[in-house]
Amino acid sequence: MLVSNILKSKGDGVHTATPEMAVSEAAGILGARKIGALIVTSAEGRVAGVLSERDIVRALGERGADCLSDKVGDMMTPDPVCAALGDTDAQLLERMTEGRFRHMPVLEEGRLVGIVTLGDVVKARLSELALENESMQGMIMGR
Repeated sequence: MLVSNILKSKGDGVHTATPEMAVSEAAGILGARKIGALIVTSAEGRVAGVLSERDIVRALGERGADCLSDKVGDMMTPDPVCAALGDTDAQLLERMTEGRFRHMPVLEEGRLVGIVTLGDVVKARLSELALENESMQGMIMGR
């Protein structure tokens, strides 16, 4: 399945942060929206990084609550691996597994158009497998 199809099924809404935003504000957005990461965008709208719950928890473990006053740009993972609309679910699974991350911005002509999570990709893959299974059963049973 293509990334474009995954975005169509889940919607292409994506929540962003700026590098200058306080981590405490970003954490509030993550909690309120019940999401695991924010895409960090520059003033020009380009993807600068990703700030995930994991990034915040690691910093809390290392430095305590003082890290919440840090800027998102200081804590984010810079230059994230990005997907294109024409990438396949298998390509994304490979990149996410190799890179050990769960959130991938989706770009079209350098512009942010969505975000795909590992859960989105697994869900899409399971749907594909279920359809294939149903089709094979129909062929075997002569439907």
